[in-house]
Amino acid sequence: MLPGVSGEAREQRGTSSSQECGGGKIGFLEERAEKYCLRKMLETEDPQILRMQNCLDMDNQTQVSEFILLGLSQQPLQRQVLFSLSFILYLSGCLGNLLTILAIVLDPHLHSPMYFFLSNLSLLDICFISTTIPKMLMNHLCGLTTISFSACLAQMYFFMSFGAADSMLLSAMAYDRYLAVCSPLHYVTIMSILRCALLVVIPWISANLISMVHTVLMSHLSFCTNRIPHFFCDLNALIKLSCSDTQVNEMLVLVLGGPVVLISFVCIIASYTPIAVAVWKVPSVQGRWKAFSTCGSHLCVVCLFYGTIIGVYFTPASTHTTQRDMAATVMYTMVTPLLNPFVYSLRNQDLKEALRKLFIGNPFAKPL
Repeated sequence: MLPGVSGEAREQRGTSSSQECGGGKIGFLEERAEKYCLRKMLETEDPQILRMQNCLDMDNQTQVSEFILLGLSQQPLQRQVLFSLSFILYLSGCLGNLLTILAIVLDPHLHSPMYFFLSNLSLLDICFISTTIPKMLMNHLCGLTTISFSACLAQMYFFMSFGAADSMLLSAMAYDRYLAVCSPLHYVTIMSILRCALLVVIPWISANLISMVHTVLMSHLSFCTNRIPHFFCDLNALIKLSCSDTQVNEMLVLVLGGPVVLISFVCIIASYTPIAVAVWKVPSVQGRWKAFSTCGSHLCVVCLFYGTIIGVYFTPASTHTTQRDMAATVMYTMVTPLLNPFVYSLRNQDLKEALRKLFIGNPFAKPL
């Protein structure tokens, strides 16, 4: 028996100690139950809740030094098929656009505003697909999936820059066709060398400024996970991975991206509408059909390009899924740059003749 402590005091102390231990166990179990319920609630694809889940997965938040690109698929067989398909699309797109540029540059008869815009579009398409696809192909060949933080921001910057410039240049090309068809007498006066240069330079400068704003803001965000469920560093994918307040980033996607995509798309439709009316008045049925088929193919590629971009960046976040966004991204990053040289070039008789002259030194070359 301890001196100075009565039996009654020892009994009271033992009772209180057992209550404290029991209360601690109950509190611990309640805490674990709350965390379990919270994690069950977080099993969803809602972007805001996914951001909360990422933060729960990393108690000690640090600035990531590199990201892991999960790619188009995690299945080995599917990865092999997608690698082969991506390589073919990339090689075909680069080759088609490069031949278009060479044919326009080397043939003096094609030194006109329409072909000036077309050569710039081909250059943009080569840069656009070269920003993302080579890195994806190299990662697959080398067995690597990582990309440094700075390289990720650089990829995002150039991807947005070339994509935005491509979007604005398509509207400039539609305006050029509108003047050529609906105002042929004033076309040469309106489409001066200075105006043609401005219609190309303004999209390049505007796109780089917009991309710079997004990149600077992205560099100040903190990320709770470094696993990007995509094959490149996409703006939306990075925003979803951030644990910081991204309201400004999300607002600027609409404020800066809206005019680039939505207004450009409206301008293209507005330009092609009077063109369609003018074509309808062509007396020759064969000429009318040829003109409609050309305009229709242009509009199909335009709708594919803008439609997929609008679906990825300008629709409610609740409608997005990873697979759906990735499929739409493949369409405007791989398919449309491949289709542009075929739609805008091989349906043009003058350009086909220039391409034939380009291959005239080859005895196996045949007229297109």
